[in-house]
Order: sequence, then C-alpha cells, then structure tokens
Amino acid sequence: MHAWPASEVPALPGQGRDLRIHDTATGGPITLDPGPVARIYVCGITPYDATHIGHAATYNAFDLVQRVWLDTKRQVHYVQNVTDVDDPLLERAERDGVDWAALAEQETQLFREDMTALRMLPPRQYIGAVEAIPGIVPLVERLRDLGAAYELEGDTYFSVEADPHFGQVSHLDAAAMRLLSAERGGDPDRPGKKNPLDPMLWSAAREGEPSWDGGSLGRGRPGWHIECVAIALDHLGMGFDIQGGGSDLVFPHHEMGASHAQVLTGEFPMAKAYVHAGMVALHGEKMSKSKGNLVFVSRLRRDGVDPAAIRLALLAHHYRADWEWTDQVLQDAVTRLGHWRAAVSRPDGPSAETLVDEIREALANDLDAPAALTAVDRWAVAQEQQGGTDMGAPGIVSRAVDALLGVAL
Repeated sequence: MHAWPASEVPALPGQGRDLRIHDTATGGPITLDPGPVARIYVCGITPYDATHIGHAATYNAFDLVQRVWLDTKRQVHYVQNVTDVDDPLLERAERDGVDWAALAEQETQLFREDMTALRMLPPRQYIGAVEAIPGIVPLVERLRDLGAAYELEGDTYFSVEADPHFGQVSHLDAAAMRLLSAERGGDPDRPGKKNPLDPMLWSAAREGEPSWDGGSLGRGRPGWHIECVAIALDHLGMGFDIQGGGSDLVFPHHEMGASHAQVLTGEFPMAKAYVHAGMVALHGEKMSKSKGNLVFVSRLRRDGVDPAAIRLALLAHHYRADWEWTDQVLQDAVTRLGHWRAAVSRPDGPSAETLVDEIREALANDLDAPAALTAVDRWAVAQEQQGGTDMGAPGIVSRAVDALLGVAL
C-alpha cells in the first residue's frame, strides 16, 4: 500500500532541540534521545468514513514529532497502518450495499488526499492489515506455542496473564479495563475465556465475511492489536521511540499491543514512550463515527477552506488537550493565517533569529504548538506596527513556520 506525497521541509539555520514529551506509561515527561534514525509507529485509520477533525488533530501531533526530529538533523522512520478489514468497515459496507474492499480503498484514498492537503509528512511504510496477514499468522502461532494463546470455539485469544507487565501502559484497574474493553471492540462477557480481558488474536471464518488462510489457525482474519504489533516489529523492531495515537487507544489497543510484543520477544518495553493526543468534540460530545457528529476535512476543503487554516486551527490547541471544534475556532485560524501571510509578504522586517529559537523551544517542550503560534503572532504584530530592516527576516519566518509547523505561507 502506498502513502501520499511528501511536501518539502525547508532547511533552517542552526539545529533543533531534543524532544521532551509526555509518556502515558510513566505519567510524566521524558526526554527522548533517539539514535541517528528516530523510530515512530502511529496507529492509522479504519477506512469506513472520511478523515474528520479528530483524526487530523492526532496526525498533526505526530507530524510535529517528525518535524522536531528532522530539525535535529536525524532521519525519521515513521510507520503507520490501515485497518482495512474490521467489524465497523464490514458493517458499513453491508449497510450501504457496497464491496468492503472497495469502500476501504475509497476512504483510504480520501485520507491520503486530506493528509497531502494538510502537509502531513507521510510514513516510510504505510501498511494495510490485509497485506500484513502473512506476517501476523506466524506471530499468533508463536504466542500459542509459548502458552500465551488459546483456542475458543475456533477463535484464538491472547492470555493477558502471560505478560508480567500487562497494565503498565494504562495503569487502569480491572473494572475500568473491562468497561473500556466492552466499549472498544472487546468481548469481556464471552463465556469460556480464561480472563474477560483476553483479546482476540485470530477470528475464525464467519459466513459472509472475508477470511484468509491462517495456516494451523484455520481460515479467518486477524484481531486488531496483533495487526499493529506485526507491522511495528517487522519494520521498527522492539524498543522504538514512540508509539502514538489518540487517547482512546491507550486501552485496550496500546496496552494489548505492548503485551503481545513483550511476550513474543521477551523484551520490555515495546516503545520508549507512549504518546497520546486528546479528543476533539463537537456540540459537547467527542467526535465519533458512531455518533455521527463529525466535521470532515474533505468537506471543509470542498467548501473552500484553506488547508493551512485547518492546520492552524489544530495547532492552536495543545496536542494532549481535549477541545471543541467551533466555527469561531476556524475563523480565528483564518484570521491568523491572513495576518501571518501579510507579515511575511513585506521585503524586510524585525529580526527572526530569536523567533526561530522560540518555536524550537516550544515544540521541544512537549509539542507546545500554542506557544509557538503565540511567538509568531508577536513577530507579526511587530512587523505590522514598526517593521524592521532585516531583509532576510520574512523569508526565515516563512521557512520556519513551514519546516516546524507545517504551514505554508
């Protein structure tokens, strides 16, 4: 599966700072010091509907991570999946009377177009669950051989008790885990499971559903968590720098994935940092496909909204914060974009050397994009009120905003 085109990242004078970021597993900030190649895995979409603002906010956060690392002169090995076979996708295809694979490709292509428009840097590998199946099956078989998986009426489950570190990503108690498991695709009430929290590794073929050869597992399709584990281990290995996604993935997805990988390899932890973006609400409730309260990036673009303004609207909120999308949020971003573009359109201006340092410092401090935007605002106000004599300043500001914030002026 192919990703989307990469926008050019302008080179800046000097060098950025190492990223200090909040780690969900430890509950506090840690400073990441990757090697020459920083490694990041971000969980992708289940493509049964278009990209909404909540998705965009999540991928914007991890795009900033890439840009901070690139500014430190590192390479970035970024991997993202697409869950192109799953219950919600199959249910939507059946509801609409369309082929599930065609629906997945249609929505994945729209996602690519949205990411391109928003100048999100693409992953090096963009892998669908279906194409990952040949690598998933041996991992499930290995978990079974290790005594960490068992069969129940043809399905194969992972035993959470096989991992002594289970629970160290989310730090939730059993009652909270059971509740979230039921809400987020698990089946804690299924009779016969060794532990209600045990997640599905391989689902045996059901009538009317797609299935694949699972070797000794029989025909079926993979569970959600093992999909990401197989892709991450294949392309990044254990101990990569960041496992990322929305905060709704902390449990069960990232907790279970970590346990799968740790049992498979005997190593701990799967990732050095677990980083999670906040949720975006509309009309007082979290944007959700199940609730239908969505603002789609593609519809905003069709309505003539500049993608740079959409991106600025996302950047105005700290990535870990829960916030609400409103018409005013978008209007503020449109106004800010116009102000910035006017400021950099002049032939000279106030010195921008300090501004670049401020942007770098803000982003290195747990991706504090709002602070970075405020710094650019100050420079733009100074440009408007008093101007300056630095002939290179507007160009430096334009390149810095592009390179570090992904906003083309």
